[in-house]
Amino acid sequence: MNPVRVRFAPSPTGALHIGGVRTALYNYLFAKQNKGTFILRIEDTDQTRYVPGAEEYILESLRWTGLIPDEGLGYGGPYGPYRQSERKAIYLDYAKQLIHLGYAYYAFDTTDEIEEMKKRLASESNPMPKYDYHTRGQMKNSLTRSADEVENLFNANTPWVIRLKVPPSETVSIVDKVRGEVNFNSEELDDKVLIKSDGMPTYHMANVIDDRLMKITHVIRGEEWLSSTAHHVLLYRFFGWEAEMPEFAHLPLILKPNGNGKLSKRDGAQFGFPVFPIDWKSEEGENFSGFREAGFLPGALINFLVLLGWNPGTEQEIFTMDELIQMFSLEKIIKSGARFDYNKAKWFNSTYIQKEDFQVLQNQVKAIFSEHELDISEDQLKTIYHLYKDRAVLVTDFFHMGKYIVLPPSSTDDEFKTKKWKREWADAFINLGNGFKDLKEWNHDSLEAKIKEFMNLYQMKMGEVLPSIRVMLSGTPMGPDVYQMLMAVGKEKSIERIYSGVQQLSNE
Repeated sequence: MNPVRVRFAPSPTGALHIGGVRTALYNYLFAKQNKGTFILRIEDTDQTRYVPGAEEYILESLRWTGLIPDEGLGYGGPYGPYRQSERKAIYLDYAKQLIHLGYAYYAFDTTDEIEEMKKRLASESNPMPKYDYHTRGQMKNSLTRSADEVENLFNANTPWVIRLKVPPSETVSIVDKVRGEVNFNSEELDDKVLIKSDGMPTYHMANVIDDRLMKITHVIRGEEWLSSTAHHVLLYRFFGWEAEMPEFAHLPLILKPNGNGKLSKRDGAQFGFPVFPIDWKSEEGENFSGFREAGFLPGALINFLVLLGWNPGTEQEIFTMDELIQMFSLEKIIKSGARFDYNKAKWFNSTYIQKEDFQVLQNQVKAIFSEHELDISEDQLKTIYHLYKDRAVLVTDFFHMGKYIVLPPSSTDDEFKTKKWKREWADAFINLGNGFKDLKEWNHDSLEAKIKEFMNLYQMKMGEVLPSIRVMLSGTPMGPDVYQMLMAVGKEKSIERIYSGVQQLSNE
């Protein structure tokens, strides 16, 4: 049996959709489980859709998620180049072989001529005629023109393409690793273009040739490519490669949260969550948020994505990468689409944060403070980590919940101010601040004793005092242990914030 070789082959037409990351993940896991090779190939044959920066984006996304290729663009290997636009001459040679074998032909039709044919032949019984066995005989191609006429067309620099000659009345079959046996009637297939007028191959041609030359053993890709597989099987057959054809596994769609249709690149804006691994700015200046910048850990995203289409058959939900490599199998991929549940993604992330070491999170949290031009010491970072590790859902929460340790709150919680705070408490809390000044030790025991003394003196309840102190320290009544917050802010700053907080809360 040949060593397992799989490829992730995105097109550099923009940001890498989260569905593409899942495809890369499944390929990666299958390769690692079988001690095989995970290859990155860039399919850029459609130069009209090429977007500058997209290749770098794909590479950075794979680096961040930990799905590092063994071979391919940016990593080298024996079967390069791994960018299809650099392999242009290879595809033309193979297409000419097909013409010689009688399985392909030159076509000289213009776009207008093809559209005219479709309009002329459209009827109730055939509302969408196509360029195929039934219509190719009426068109301008090397099957309907003599050798001299074809030569004259070439000499006149008439634009041409090379089309696949799909046979009539055949059943094309594959056994898909996810869907079982899938049959296609060749009557439903068009004569796909293999080489375009600019000399570049189409996806179908380049895909098959590269998979053959790069010795790909398994093609694991999205469901949207299933309908194209019939043409690919025909190409393998016509080249005489059918016996060595790779096995296919077509992955289920990732659906919108409501289940109505495939999750698209623009659904993030509609539903309020990222659909890209990292931030992306389009050529039109649109900003699309990524999971990394939203505050996700790569391991949590991987754990979430793997279960969007794969069922381990157990109740286990949290997996290490090693466990996934050991347990993953194509046979346990489900056929039906999987709904994208952002709340579930956040649950995974909070779980990962809770078990993550400070050293792992330190640089990420510090970077967020730096983005906001705030300096923070390592001790302050440790304090924020320990205070909010069990409360943070996103890494960004460490900043939003803990920034008060280095920056006084600019405002107080409006709902607390209008519904909970009583202006007659003002003098009492000023006196609490004064009492804090007398403390010789700023620790949990001394602070707890002083606050209890304060509550007894003013006959106030814990549910009134502690939320008030939190608001004065951080701007919000919710948070961790008040004594830890006071110690984290420090004596002088805590007293200053109590005085300032009383003033803000008591003002109309």
